[in-house]
Amino acid sequence: MPDRAEDKRPLLDVKGLKKYFPVRGAFGNTVQEVKAVNDVSFSLNRGETFGLVGESGCGKSTLGRTILRLTEPTDGEALYEGADIFAMSPTELQKMRRDMQMVFQDPYSSLNPRKRIGAILEEPLSIHNIGTPQERTEKVLETLTRVGLQAEHYYRYPHEFSGGQRQRIGIARALMVDPKLIICDEPVSALDVSIQSQIINQLKALQNDLGLTFLFIAHDISVVRYISDRVGVMYLGQMVEQAATDDIFTDPKHPYTQALLSSVPLPSVEAKRERIVLKGELPSPLDPPSGCVFHTRCPVAMDVCKLQAPETKEVPTGHRVACHLY
Repeated sequence: MPDRAEDKRPLLDVKGLKKYFPVRGAFGNTVQEVKAVNDVSFSLNRGETFGLVGESGCGKSTLGRTILRLTEPTDGEALYEGADIFAMSPTELQKMRRDMQMVFQDPYSSLNPRKRIGAILEEPLSIHNIGTPQERTEKVLETLTRVGLQAEHYYRYPHEFSGGQRQRIGIARALMVDPKLIICDEPVSALDVSIQSQIINQLKALQNDLGLTFLFIAHDISVVRYISDRVGVMYLGQMVEQAATDDIFTDPKHPYTQALLSSVPLPSVEAKRERIVLKGELPSPLDPPSGCVFHTRCPVAMDVCKLQAPETKEVPTGHRVACHLY
């Protein structure tokens, strides 16, 4: 029988993750650091979608890439089924990558323009020594059909497809090794709105059919609300709030989350909402503000916000927020 404690354990548990990029001086020495991700913690349960939102430049994509070790972390842990990804050897990491895949933002630049689609999709199977050549071809044809493409697309090149079709190919490539977790890095931001809905519905259908778990990174709050079970809000490299999707959208706690949601257009011209306009510019991650990083733009900032960084606290059950108001 399976271990019940293991079933209840999060599939992915990120603790105190930091990713700093060095800024080199004239002599190659480090003079400053860009704090792209700064002490982020969250967990991802099996079969759920965790949406990650925030302004451009807040560190969402860097967080996703660091979890997969496409860029090396500065500090912290990322526990996948209890094993620390950041402590894995190259052999262990390659084995783990069968379980964790990524769908990139730009569906064209992530595909090799010199290879046919069949070769692109068979490559992950070859790398992991899965199946015979005939079995790999059959797997590719089956996966193309699963994502809404046709068998004849096997022989075409990336430039022969539309943006939506290319993203379906990106999804198909992620599915080739039967992963448990897929990190989607703004997978629909480069697509038309009508195509966005098709891709999102495709992802939801695949999740239901295959039991997938998604970390869904986006700046479109409406898309995140539709696809996510839980939502995390990032600001300047830090996670300021996380909760169930309904809780975030009906009762946001952090002033930044409240301002973010107030900018979403309402579907009715008669509906009214108080618009919260943030003053000032987004601070530089080279020199983030002291204390709470949001205090320079916060409409309810207090003296303590300038001096002391807030601890992340659980307000009601499951609703976590980093703010001195609580």
